Amino acid sequence: MKTGKIYNRLCQITDKKNILKEKEDLYCYSYDSKEGFFQPDFAVFPENTEQVSRILKLCTENKIYVTPRGAGTGTTGGSVPVKGGIVLCTSKMNKILEINSDDFYARVQPGVFTGEFKKEVLKQNMFYPPDPASSDFCTLGGNLAECAGGPCAVKYGVTRDYVLGLEAVLPTGEIIKTGVNTVKGVVGYDFSRLLVGSEGTLAVITEAVLKLLPAPQSTSLMIAFFTSINDAASAVSKIIKQGKIPSVLEFMDNLSIDCVRDNINFNIPENVKSLLIIETDGEEKAALDQIKEIEKICLSMNSVSTRTADDSEMKKSIWDVRKNLSSSLFKYGPDKINEDIVVPRSKLPETVSEIERLSRVSDLPMVSFGHAGDGNIHFNIMLDKSDKIMHERALRAVKELFQFVIKCGGTLSGEHGVGISKKDYIGFEIDRNQRDLMRRIKNAFDPAGILNPGKII
Repeated sequence: MKTGKIYNRLCQITDKKNILKEKEDLYCYSYDSKEGFFQPDFAVFPENTEQVSRILKLCTENKIYVTPRGAGTGTTGGSVPVKGGIVLCTSKMNKILEINSDDFYARVQPGVFTGEFKKEVLKQNMFYPPDPASSDFCTLGGNLAECAGGPCAVKYGVTRDYVLGLEAVLPTGEIIKTGVNTVKGVVGYDFSRLLVGSEGTLAVITEAVLKLLPAPQSTSLMIAFFTSINDAASAVSKIIKQGKIPSVLEFMDNLSIDCVRDNINFNIPENVKSLLIIETDGEEKAALDQIKEIEKICLSMNSVSTRTADDSEMKKSIWDVRKNLSSSLFKYGPDKINEDIVVPRSKLPETVSEIERLSRVSDLPMVSFGHAGDGNIHFNIMLDKSDKIMHERALRAVKELFQFVIKCGGTLSGEHGVGISKKDYIGFEIDRNQRDLMRRIKNAFDPAGILNPGKII
């Protein structure tokens, strides 16, 4: 790449204040939440769709790699420039263009923070359910690229379930519009669902039409304690089997609980080895009645005690148990391998038993927590990666767990994507014919192969 010439061309497309080229400035765009650094040649911050189009056309003509990036909160390396080139940051395209309270949809640009968007639609008594843990500082564009989920997925689904249509730019510079502004629409191929979750490998999303729901009138929240993780996992299966679908159904294992005990203002009995955090929503009486029914199920499945939140302060205390977890994990080691497997809910007891077995065999702390209501387990191996033997044991455990998950009829990732961290394992889940078809689709969208190279396939 002739960087001087490309820089001058970029300055013709967008203001030079929107282009970073110094090493110290580019450092911030060389990594995400996964370890590893890959420095780009430029970081460019387009302000509109037309600029995105011209940048991509320039890069296709000159065979320059482009890595789309939201806020860089991903955990699989999906937004890091593994082959250099240009990081295309959408953070300046951050407007909520429309909130339509008559037809329950919104039009947004990709740089809008997810938490900010949720608050704005709530002001109009509407609800956008996807709620990743990083919602305060991740962007809707990144959520679309990864098909983010969150605790509410058990009842409401994930990001793709709220996408009515998209505006996107192909690597060759063409601007396309997919989908409709209506609830139904079956004309032609569904490119919206193809682009959502494609991790920025097919196109750059520049606008989205998102479906909204009426805001629930009320929520009820409880926490249930168990002396056995298998009892907690079995309770999850029974809750769903009996048709009690809460809006949130989270679980934490013994090591998770030990991590947060000293960091929260909430008493967890010493004999507790697992817990469930359960929330229901809807009309006030209905939400309260449902939480009481679920409480009975938990007690019938050997829960040693439960607590229901009577006020907002108690609700905050319960959620602090879960929200303090990620930052507390490093109690068990300086590094972690973070996976987000999903299994059928009926297989949760077997899966947590397998994780306990792998922990014993490998002699490594393995922390499990996550969205038990939809079978999505966040599985973390805590270790010191500078210890080569320890690291090799951890990688063997990951491979064994992935093989177990596929045997159960599960998937290797529920919401974090493939990126670079799971690329070597994709053949466990997707057969050769499907992978070949994925490559042909990639070539159709991106004939020069410039967009987010080295990811997924």
